[in-house]
Amino acid sequence: MPRILVDADSMPVRQRAIILRRAVKENIETVFVADRRLGDVDAAIREHTASLRAPLRDSLDREEIRRIRSTVSMVVVESGTNAADDRIVELADEDALVISHDIPLLARAIEKGAQAMDDRGGRYTKDDIRARLGERDVNGALREMRVFDERTRPFSQKQLEEFANCLDRILTSHT
Repeated sequence: MPRILVDADSMPVRQRAIILRRAVKENIETVFVADRRLGDVDAAIREHTASLRAPLRDSLDREEIRRIRSTVSMVVVESGTNAADDRIVELADEDALVISHDIPLLARAIEKGAQAMDDRGGRYTKDDIRARLGERDVNGALREMRVFDERTRPFSQKQLEEFANCLDRILTSHT
C-alpha cells in the first residue's frame, strides 16, 4: 500500500474527507502537509487514534496504549513559497502517492518515482506530466496577455466521484 502525501494547502475539504475516510478505514500512512493546522485533519487523527486504542485498553498498560497512534499525520511547515511542496518532495519516493492541485509539484514528485494524482481525479505519469506542464505554461502566458481569463469551476459531484475512483484504483493496484 503506498504512503499518501497530500498538499493540504490547496486540497478542497471534500477531497480531504475522501482521503481521510480511506486512510482511516485501511490504516494507510497518510501525511497532510500545510502551512497551518487543519481542523478536519486534526479531528480525524484524534478519532482514529481513539478507535485504535479503545479495544486494547484492558489488555495493555498505559504506556503501551500511548504508543498507539493514527496512521494519519499533519506536518505544518513555515509559510512561504513552495515550503509545503519542498517538504512533500523530500518525503516522496517510489512508495508514495502524491495528491495535489499543483502540477509542478506533481512533476517533481514523479521525478522521484512517486505516483501522482490531482484533486480532480487526474492521474499523471512521466509521459503525460510534461504535456500538462506545457499546457499550464501556455495558459499562464495567455492569461498574462489577457487573451482569456481562466476561471476554475466548482467541483461537480461527478468530479468528486472521479477523484474517489482514481484514488481507489491507485490504492487497490498496490494491495
